[in-house]
Amino acid sequence: MGSERQRAVMGGDANSPATAESTMRAIVQDRYGSADVLRLAWITRPEVADHEVLLHVHAAGLDRGAWHLMIGRPYAMRLGTGIRAPKNPVRGREVAGTIVSVGSAVTGFSPGDEVFGIGQGSFAEYAVARADRLARKPANLTFEQAAVVPVSALTALQALRDAGRVQQGQQVLIIGASGGVGSFAVQLAKAFGAQVTGVCSTTKLDLVRSLGADHVVDYTRDDWADGAHRHDLILDIAGNPAPSRLRRALTPTGTAVIVGGEEGGSLTGGMDRQLRALALSVFVRQRLTSVLCKERASDLERLTELIEAGKVTPSIDRTYSLDRVPEAMRHLDAGKARGKVAITVTG
Repeated sequence: MGSERQRAVMGGDANSPATAESTMRAIVQDRYGSADVLRLAWITRPEVADHEVLLHVHAAGLDRGAWHLMIGRPYAMRLGTGIRAPKNPVRGREVAGTIVSVGSAVTGFSPGDEVFGIGQGSFAEYAVARADRLARKPANLTFEQAAVVPVSALTALQALRDAGRVQQGQQVLIIGASGGVGSFAVQLAKAFGAQVTGVCSTTKLDLVRSLGADHVVDYTRDDWADGAHRHDLILDIAGNPAPSRLRRALTPTGTAVIVGGEEGGSLTGGMDRQLRALALSVFVRQRLTSVLCKERASDLERLTELIEAGKVTPSIDRTYSLDRVPEAMRHLDAGKARGKVAITVTG
């Protein structure tokens, strides 16, 4: 609703607000591209629809999806986000903050509530979010810790529980165990009672061990698909192994869940590999499937239970201030992040 109004004032000097009560600082972009397209500007605050709340953003999380939205690839994504330029100029989806106001149809939340979840344009001092994509912030987390949970932890939870059907005592292999989704997947798999093997690079082995993995594999030295070990469930997070390699590491009736994919073509990304895996699954005893994250409050509440019980703790690699979001994006793009990256917006 507010994107057209925001476009009109995006050129404002980030150090010279027009009207303090109606504007805010935000990271914006008016074209697709590298982190160089991002800039700090004063724009109008977003308006709240009936089923939304307005948040005073304390912190935001940086997930891989925000990077894809910044560069506009895979190109098929632009059908929903804008063909030539982003419909919404403000980046960021993961959010933690305090509710300022609520829409007319919102129940269960009130101004002053501290919440976390998925919003629109969280790299800003204020953001809107649908009430059914928010939950109360875990009491034992800071705003920065809470902000890095929503997209990544929801994806990990649904990949394990819904797509993977994880069971206690199973052998679970997590490829990409040191990243945003992977760092949550290791902890969640352990919480579900699985034996976990994490795959990552040499410099991140210590992190994956600290997350609770029973075994670690350095993919630069060892081949997790050599057939020596078979797993009941594999989570392939942002990798690009062929379905045949995944099958070699599975038990005869095991399940492989493909979570994303960063090395596919510019048009559809990793979607073609997921489709090939689904087609193959029809003809073999092993299940090859994928997951599309569902943004729902009930799963955020389930994550809150696990976090407050001490079974899951967000792993934050670095924290950046709002004006350093481009630098944070470059850090993520370089593959250097260990766990998640947080953006501190306001105190």
